[in-house]
Amino acid sequence: MELHELLSSYVHKIKIQVRFKDIDKQGHVNNANHITYFETARVEYFKDVFRNSIDWIKTGMILANTEITYKRPILLEDEVYCYTKITRFGTKSFEIENVLTIEDEHNKYLCAFGKSTLVCINYDTKETIDVPQKWVDSVKSFEKSM
Repeated sequence: MELHELLSSYVHKIKIQVRFKDIDKQGHVNNANHITYFETARVEYFKDVFRNSIDWIKTGMILANTEITYKRPILLEDEVYCYTKITRFGTKSFEIENVLTIEDEHNKYLCAFGKSTLVCINYDTKETIDVPQKWVDSVKSFEKSM
């Protein structure tokens, strides 16, 4: 699948600030920082989709799994963007995908692809819960493609 075709299925995109501390001895972003970039994008996605309607003190989600495929190094000077979307809902969990790109005025380059599974939880009882239907509805409305 071509990158432009892949990105066309994403509604949410943020710019990622590459910090000097992210750079390793080889001069590129250390691979551990990609998880932080995905987390930053995920938080912004939730803000945009749920519009602060989640009571994060009582109900939320925990990260259960993350997979990353690295395609291209990111350098300090690169303009980096992260695309985010929820791709699947289960009963108590859902999957979210991220794509990291370098973009300039002429091209977009794939740097990494990630997939994470998040499990819904009641923080008071420390028990998993079903994905709230209003979350599903909000995501479907936002994505308009699920």
